[in-house]
Amino acid sequence: MAKLTINGAARSVDLSDEVPLLWALRDGLNMTGTKFGCGVAACGACTVHIDGEAVRSCQVAVGDVWGPVTTIEGIGTPEDLSVLQQAWIDNQVAQCGYCQSGQIMQAAALLAETPRPTDDEIDAAMAGNLCRCGTYPRIRAAIHDAAQKMQEA
Repeated sequence: MAKLTINGAARSVDLSDEVPLLWALRDGLNMTGTKFGCGVAACGACTVHIDGEAVRSCQVAVGDVWGPVTTIEGIGTPEDLSVLQQAWIDNQVAQCGYCQSGQIMQAAALLAETPRPTDDEIDAAMAGNLCRCGTYPRIRAAIHDAAQKMQEA
């Protein structure tokens, strides 16, 4: 039985400590916002935060989780979107949408560390998150918009 703190709540999952966090979230806790993309940390679809750090949940075993986990479900709700999620909508970032939870989680970690990122900083931070639809210019615009709104707040 693994005990984790996910989105601020204590959770238990009856899985081996060797199971990737991705599968504990999706299969053990039915939290399907975190997506499976490649299984080798090459695409970023499974990005979550552990103790504020963006990580690929497909490569972190449940037994190796070192702090509180935040998933896409933990940064906003349909009724109360985060500034970043609203910027994603305003900039019409998503096309197929599959990679977007990982993209948003990576962008949230960037903005927490670098509140006013340059294009180069955005490109570097987001480089490990792949989008098959190629919405990279919209992703960058949404991050800039969210950064500006966060500064104004």
